[in-house]
Amino acid sequence: MELEHLLSIFRDSGALLEGHFQLTSGLHSDRYFQCARVLQYPQYTGLLCGELAERFRPARIEVVVAPALGGIVVGQEVGRQLRARTIFAERKEGVMQLRRGFQIAPGENVLVCEDVVTTGGSVSEVISLVRRGGGKVAGVAFIVDRSGGKVQFDMDPGGIQCSLMAMDVVTYAAAECPLCAGGHPVVKPGSRGNT
Repeated sequence: MELEHLLSIFRDSGALLEGHFQLTSGLHSDRYFQCARVLQYPQYTGLLCGELAERFRPARIEVVVAPALGGIVVGQEVGRQLRARTIFAERKEGVMQLRRGFQIAPGENVLVCEDVVTTGGSVSEVISLVRRGGGKVAGVAFIVDRSGGKVQFDMDPGGIQCSLMAMDVVTYAAAECPLCAGGHPVVKPGSRGNT
């Protein structure tokens, strides 16, 4: 899928925001990809997740796991299209963990899915959970790579990492943010923010 087509989907659904944002990582940026806005439309969810699923069809994925909250819809739809069991990890007291009786069995072929990656922290935590359960990290799939390809995940040999859209979106440490220095109010969108 062409980058301009993807961007038009994000713009049409109101999912590409411009302003002053604090990301989940704590970094600040003037652009924010609110994937929940694009994923509220089943036709876009099916299309975007179908693109990801096709790239992993030969990998014989047995389990798809996603970090809550942002990755759940992506993981569920990719898992549906791959006909794989789908679970999610969530934070309890700040620690990412499998709850609700979810487990990774030793030797299972696992795909980790996320909506947007900036620093890769949540995905890395989920990869650690997969390894602790004895699973094989066959790949990592996400819709938007805000790092422009800089973030690389530790997968098992033969593992595949892919995103639909890799963009090097400028981010700033809060103490060095020119938007803060300019007096622009910061918004915390996303699952741990207020919008």
